[in-house]
Amino acid sequence: MSEPKFIFVSGPDDYLAHRAASKAWEEMSAAVDDDFSKEIISGHAGKVEDVEQIVNRFREATQTLGLFGGRRVVWLKGCSFLADNMLGRAEGTQKACDDLREILEVITPDEVGVLISASPVDRRKRFAKWIEKGGEHVASGGVDSKGKGAESLLAILEEECATLGVSMKRSTQEILLNKVNANARLLLEEARKLATYLGEEGSEITPKLIEELVPNFGEGDFFETTEAFFSRNLKWTLEALRRHFFAGHDARPVIASLQNRNRLLIQLKALVDGGEIQIGGRGISKPGFEQAAAKYSGRFGGLSEKSNFNVFTQNLWYMGKLAGERKLPTLKRLIDHQSEFIKAFEEIIERPNEQEEALRNMTIRCLA
Repeated sequence: MSEPKFIFVSGPDDYLAHRAASKAWEEMSAAVDDDFSKEIISGHAGKVEDVEQIVNRFREATQTLGLFGGRRVVWLKGCSFLADNMLGRAEGTQKACDDLREILEVITPDEVGVLISASPVDRRKRFAKWIEKGGEHVASGGVDSKGKGAESLLAILEEECATLGVSMKRSTQEILLNKVNANARLLLEEARKLATYLGEEGSEITPKLIEELVPNFGEGDFFETTEAFFSRNLKWTLEALRRHFFAGHDARPVIASLQNRNRLLIQLKALVDGGEIQIGGRGISKPGFEQAAAKYSGRFGGLSEKSNFNVFTQNLWYMGKLAGERKLPTLKRLIDHQSEFIKAFEEIIERPNEQEEALRNMTIRCLA
């Protein structure tokens, strides 16, 4: 198989793209002994003039001969001008990309190895379409703006666990993914932290360990109490509440998290019971979800920003997890839960020093 003219690494997550590109660079530069024949050029640009200078520097780097006639390797690292932003859409940037294409088209792989990395990339643009086909394209994975890619993150986590010498069940991996709000960097860093805590190779990372050692990141409603409550596990929920209040936390974030999850479940349950969406082994069917969104979008008063008041603004993968990981409660039970949350909130206002008791009583009424 002939050597590709260049390697292009891209993906929706900048951390994973950099990670994949670093690995490709190690492999590419391993056979080059002369450090002067290895060059890394930053692709970060703030204005069109920067893009032009980057392309000119890249041209010089690829046309410079290696010492003693040896092979050179060049990494155009972290190109920021391929994204869907003002810089990426500028006419001058498009012209510079055309110049970059001309350089890449005449590359002789035996003389110079080229690696280009970028994240994010607007794949609708002419240059982006060409560069993915013109050389060897490495897709680094990650969750994109539409919530796609969770499977690739779990695969990367599985690989990381094998490297660390620990095991983690699929359901446990998903708990960790939710905890870190699908952030790739945090996902791998927390996995390393947990493996270090266990110490011994071959140990298993459990849901309990994750709940105890991994904080909740981002705006996701992944509090332990919420997970326990909607698992309908009374003992676990009461224990989670005890840990929550023992750490000196307030009741209101718990109630808010329970309400947020419950609102989404009410909407999902109504859509499922009405036959508007279908749930399979891979989650919610995207075509059906999109059809339901088009049908009912007018009922949400123009609310289009991400909100638990509008299920159609949510991550489709996460909605599939909520709807498919266990049997949904009845619509009546979910509405009763919402009433209980309101009642508990009123109780903690009246008796602010008895917050834990109010939430324990609420939990028992809902789950016993």
